[in-house]
Amino acid sequence: MDKALGDFSGYIAADELYDGPFCVLFIVDNHKFRRLYYEVLDYNPTNEDMTRFFRRFKRMLDARDLTLKGITTDGSPLYPDPIAEVFGPVKHQSCQFHIIKEITKDILKAVTQVRRQLKQKKTKRSRGRPSGKKAKRIAQKNKRLQKKIADLFEYRYLFVKRTLSPKEKKILQRITRGLDQLRTLRAIMDEVYRLFDRRCRMDTALEKLAQLRRRIKRFSTLKETLKKLSSPNLEKALTFLDDSLLPATSNAVERANRRHRKMQKSIYRVRTRDHISQRIAMDMLRDVYTDGLKMTISTLHWSRNGEKRKTG
Repeated sequence: MDKALGDFSGYIAADELYDGPFCVLFIVDNHKFRRLYYEVLDYNPTNEDMTRFFRRFKRMLDARDLTLKGITTDGSPLYPDPIAEVFGPVKHQSCQFHIIKEITKDILKAVTQVRRQLKQKKTKRSRGRPSGKKAKRIAQKNKRLQKKIADLFEYRYLFVKRTLSPKEKKILQRITRGLDQLRTLRAIMDEVYRLFDRRCRMDTALEKLAQLRRRIKRFSTLKETLKKLSSPNLEKALTFLDDSLLPATSNAVERANRRHRKMQKSIYRVRTRDHISQRIAMDMLRDVYTDGLKMTISTLHWSRNGEKRKTG
């Protein structure tokens, strides 16, 4: 731990990883991407478990006179109370990626609902080639509706993509012709992305968020669809705007989770609590000596190349 915390940045990311009946709790340095502390449970964690977990880590920091400046987590309700109890008024950032992911899910669900409504407008008719003017009009109408449904499905990513090219903007205008509610959804998504602009401060972002929430309240259907915009986690996701060193996402701990998943795919015997704990400990110990190992390898290569030049 002395070597792992030797260049501690002061900013950490915490997350829980569910592996069958087990749950692995991780704390990772959010600047160095180095795993610092972990615990393996054989049950789902509670607030008491998280409090105990964070308190043990705090004792490690106190023993080395280190200070925690900020912590980044996802939107799980497991973290706010334990963090406030153990670390006090430390900056708590909700992961921007998780927040935007939830909002984009709601946007795509709204697009799906519109496709279903268009499908219900199609008129049922008998099979075969249409005969008569009325049947031909019905067939043409159904064909137009089916084309719009197919376009909304094919280009559904345009409603949640961060930036659109001029060509994509034209496509969006074409597929939303006559569907003003979908254009409103795209405009709201643009405003959501503008909230996380590092060039503005948190107070400015909160004012923009309040205006956005007032705008959504005017639309009864949107208010039900975009419930995530009323979540208090959205305010926490804007904490990084007042601290240039506070990471906006918990990518560091997510990388640790992916590393654990990859390890579990290749080593099938690591399926008990003790084996999982021992394997993570070995992996973390290997990480500590990675820098020294790279330096040794580079030195050996350099010395070999020097000898070859002399003999040549």
